[in-house]
Amino acid sequence: QVQLVESGGGLVQPGGSLRLSCAASGSIFRINAMGWYRQAPGKERELVATRRSIGTINYLDAVKGRFTISGDNAKNTVYLQMNSLKPEDTAVYYCNADVSVRVSYRSVEVWGQGTLVTVSA
Repeated sequence: QVQLVESGGGLVQPGGSLRLSCAASGSIFRINAMGWYRQAPGKERELVATRRSIGTINYLDAVKGRFTISGDNAKNTVYLQMNSLKPEDTAVYYCNADVSVRVSYRSVEVWGQGTLVTVSA
């Protein structure tokens, strides 16, 4: 079993900043990738940013230059620093991880419970 716990969502004014955190715990042999998705009301879930263990980072075009993903491998944690937030960034943000579990070394995909980010004046 692997669990993801997110924190850091909330209400912020346009132009403001928020930092999301996601910590993985459980039967982890190796984290292959961690990242963030978001789902706005009435829209499909979309990839915001991912960070692979080999160092590859990808961003949604709409957040490039404003959002930064980083991580602490020792703590199995990933962060999403969100600056210059816009109303269209309003969504539930979900942490996602690709994890190789102990014993079997099988790769599993895990999701967090989601944290709401609201950008509004």
